[in-house]
Amino acid sequence: MILNRLQDIDWTAPSPPPAGASRPERKIGSLEVLAALLVLLVLFRDQLAGLVDGARMQTWTTVFVSVLVQAAPFLVFGVVLSAVIAVFVPRSFWARALPKHPALAVPAAGLAGVALPGCECGSVPIAGSLIRRGVTPAAALAFLLAAPAINPIVLTATVIAFPGRPEMAVARGVASLAVAVLMGWLWLRLGKQELIKLPHRPELDDLSRARAFWAACRHDVMHAGGFLVLGAAAAATINVIVPAAWLQSLADNAVLSVIALAVLAVLLSICSEADAFVAASLSQFSLTSRLVFLVVGPMVDLKLISMQAGVFGRRFTFRFAPATFVAALGIGTGVGAILL
Repeated sequence: MILNRLQDIDWTAPSPPPAGASRPERKIGSLEVLAALLVLLVLFRDQLAGLVDGARMQTWTTVFVSVLVQAAPFLVFGVVLSAVIAVFVPRSFWARALPKHPALAVPAAGLAGVALPGCECGSVPIAGSLIRRGVTPAAALAFLLAAPAINPIVLTATVIAFPGRPEMAVARGVASLAVAVLMGWLWLRLGKQELIKLPHRPELDDLSRARAFWAACRHDVMHAGGFLVLGAAAAATINVIVPAAWLQSLADNAVLSVIALAVLAVLLSICSEADAFVAASLSQFSLTSRLVFLVVGPMVDLKLISMQAGVFGRRFTFRFAPATFVAALGIGTGVGAILL
């Protein structure tokens, strides 16, 4: 009797948790936070509408919404294409496509950035994958710096953000590629392999291609989209809060305007697919200073510094980021003086 009852038990079924045991807590993610914010905006829309009655708030809202509306399509389209390339293109393809000689592989890898229509958030893990696949770190770093700035999505967005000024897109592409190649050659000459920690991205390696594609899209949209919102808000705040006389006096100084927008690009951390619209809104500043903003941002900003530290290590980042900032500042200014 007892033997028959023991045979009827499904021993493969999971045992119930013991009494008093706590269930694992579900973490609140970025999607949940975004959904909650949207619900709050709907519930308190009347109160918020009353706050926008002032002329300054209306100006802030106009700048904020215009930046988001113009930049969002490029952001989404670029993230989707970046995920397609990151997931469906074999990682070994890049190693086979680059020249064997390291000095020639650096400019070739920089030009290969044209094939990655995405923002800098996607270029960091891809550059790490290139190193893991045997690509020389100098070439991978050139790709890391060039891809977010010279791909067709970013250059098209720059043309649209600066109507009648196609030279802005040309200058951005030339300056960004020059900085990427220079930094690649510098690393080839002075860099040390032990400073780079080989990266790994198991959250995509363990998924099917379809699930990895959606995971990459969700990751990049939430990260890049969040920084886009912060950048649009910062641009709108600058246009409203900072007195116009201060901005004008800063913009009138050729040296201070370039340095100010270079530092601003680092602090705002805007996705490269949307930063052109923010730069266009800073109309008080010269084209050269705004070009420096567009060159520095995709290469050195707060989110990139943190991502590079997590992927390549802090020792590498604390050397590479300042050198890249100086190179981008100098080359961007020089190219702007010639082409703009």
